[in-house]
Amino acid sequence: MQTSVDIEALNKQIYQDSAFLEELDLETSKVIVGQKYMLQRLLLGLLANGHVLLEGLPGLAKTLAIKTLSSSVGGSFSRIQFTPDLLPADIIGTMIFNLSQNEFTVRKGPIFANFVLADEINRAPAKVQSALLESMQEKQVTIGKETFKLQAPFLVLATQNPIEQEGTYPLPEAQTDRFMLKVKIDYPTMDDERQIIRKSISGETGQKINPVVTTDTIMNARELVRKVYMDEKIEQYILDIVFATRNPKDNNLEKLAPLITYGGSPRASINLAMASKAYAFLNRRGYVIPEDVRSICQDVLRHRIGISYEAEAENITQEDIINEVLNQIEVP
Repeated sequence: MQTSVDIEALNKQIYQDSAFLEELDLETSKVIVGQKYMLQRLLLGLLANGHVLLEGLPGLAKTLAIKTLSSSVGGSFSRIQFTPDLLPADIIGTMIFNLSQNEFTVRKGPIFANFVLADEINRAPAKVQSALLESMQEKQVTIGKETFKLQAPFLVLATQNPIEQEGTYPLPEAQTDRFMLKVKIDYPTMDDERQIIRKSISGETGQKINPVVTTDTIMNARELVRKVYMDEKIEQYILDIVFATRNPKDNNLEKLAPLITYGGSPRASINLAMASKAYAFLNRRGYVIPEDVRSICQDVLRHRIGISYEAEAENITQEDIINEVLNQIEVP
């Protein structure tokens, strides 16, 4: 266990080493108006080494936010527009025959970048979506007989449109579970939209984004995030929340039992802990508090809970179930 002196020193170190977050915020705000929640969640994924799935209506700056963040970090960026005719080789690369050398050589695909934007990921069929699985989980790609390590940091940021269902392929559970966060994006406020109109008309939205942070800074920050102190009571709190989604009857949540088909996987517990540490780091703090866990709980769990037909008939969502669990589980 860490002593109070250790935590105090760690808290001071994190406060100093997280100063780059202010520079990032200033740079991204040149282009992005409002949407602080979305940008914060993208940063959470970056710092916690987890992938992010953004779900929202068209025109809510999902793609723009991802491109802006990658430009301000100074990492390599690639965008893959998912369409029904896309092939796995279009993502990871393929073997091509080199006439001059009389042999097959590897041509790497757009997956070989620090930031990979999988735009409208639900437009492509399952075989294409599954091409991302190895790279997302193991940070490597296999082409032919060769396996290539992906450069760090590696982050998949996917978007999907929730309203156009014709011609789309819902992500399978194995795929969604690879995403640390599923973030739902809402409309901007009226004041924010007023600023968006003014910036668009004046041409300010085309401002150049400068890299203010290096990938080395991000890698160092990730190491610090892992060092953020988490008390055993917080660990138990996380486990109680996840286990309540699996066995609601054991936690006096009998009414949820017929509404849930499956609960959070062990990956949910790991990601909830890592995201809580990253959230504490974003708040420039060296220790996790219960509010950190509660703040990111929806984004970590909403895509990891299966709801029954009964829940759908009663218009009960994953968010409603998570809120019920959070209200029932005792806060340490």
